[in-house]
Amino acid sequence: MRRATLALLPLLLLVGCTSASGTDEEDPAPAPTAAPASPDGRWQPRPGVDWQWQLNGKLDTSVDVPVYDIDGFDQTAAVVTALHAKNRKVICYLSTGAYEDWRPDAADFPKSVIGKGNGWEGERWLDIRQLSILEPLMTKRLDMCKEKGFDAVEPDNMDGYLNDTGFPLKAEDQLAYNRLIAGLAHDRGMSVGLKNDMDQIPDLLADFDFAVNEQCAQYKECDTLTPFIEAGKAVFHVEYELPTSRFCGESKRLRLSSLEKKYELGAWRKAC
Repeated sequence: MRRATLALLPLLLLVGCTSASGTDEEDPAPAPTAAPASPDGRWQPRPGVDWQWQLNGKLDTSVDVPVYDIDGFDQTAAVVTALHAKNRKVICYLSTGAYEDWRPDAADFPKSVIGKGNGWEGERWLDIRQLSILEPLMTKRLDMCKEKGFDAVEPDNMDGYLNDTGFPLKAEDQLAYNRLIAGLAHDRGMSVGLKNDMDQIPDLLADFDFAVNEQCAQYKECDTLTPFIEAGKAVFHVEYELPTSRFCGESKRLRLSSLEKKYELGAWRKAC
């Protein structure tokens, strides 16, 4: 879920971007490789590593970066294997906090766990308190990521307690659920990123291997992500409404892995 599209913004039609690489990169700084592993053997992306985030349109595998973040359902094991052959690490995008009516497992979600819309067509918040229902469903999704060969997981919609979900979610409910998802990923040998949910970084830093953030520069809160950087963990960051000239200076100072992207998250990118 793109952060700026909550209830007050219009729905966007998710279409692929026609620009193949959009690598309008101006004098990019050297980036670290994606190779380091954690003491547990999981991949540990380091601060400043370059990346590509593409969730829509025909996947462009020609972008010369060490890390790709792509849709776990839409992309095949063959795609992951091909990216690995180019020495890329690959992150599996999943929505773990919201129901999506077009996914192949949508019928497995009972109505009791499906709440209000989150601002995106076909998506509704989940009642993350109902762990006995959601844990087996998310286990199957993470098994899919593992079977396809992904190195890591980006679980989306992980801050429902801050939104109007239709359920009386509390901060402790979110902590319990986010730790559950992190544990499921780690049990399968994959690293896992904390998506947004910035208020809970102090509590969740030890449970997550990297962060994924949208629009911290626009909302003047990128410093909040510093604990990840200080722990040697990458922060994958995107801005949609600010040009790179408005945020790259701060991003380089903070050692964020920053991109300018369009809301549809097609292939186009502009890196710091």
